[in-house]
Amino acid sequence: MARIQTPHQIFLAPLAKLALRHPDIEGQAVWWEEEDWQAQDETDDMIDGEEIAFYAEGLLAEGFGLHWQVLAEADAPKEPAVVLLFLWQSGPTPTVPKPGDGWVVIGEALSPAP
Repeated sequence: MARIQTPHQIFLAPLAKLALRHPDIEGQAVWWEEEDWQAQDETDDMIDGEEIAFYAEGLLAEGFGLHWQVLAEADAPKEPAVVLLFLWQSGPTPTVPKPGDGWVVIGEALSPAP
């Protein structure tokens, strides 16, 4: 019998598949705090590719909103480089920043906070 996926698992399936195809990819959590996005500064805090979807699923289950983006360098737009997880706990969905110069978004999805 086929296993039934939860809505969170369906939402995060592209990230799980990405980690299988690109096991070296890493993720970064970016938190909405004090009306601004706060990125992790430490490279030690990066999320291993195989754990990105699992990490995000736990936060979705706790009621966080999530807008994920897969970024690639502009000169290699078909090669994913990093996954950004924009997270907030309540209220309206904050606008995520546009990627910096030299970066392009090659995949993204949004799950608002309940």
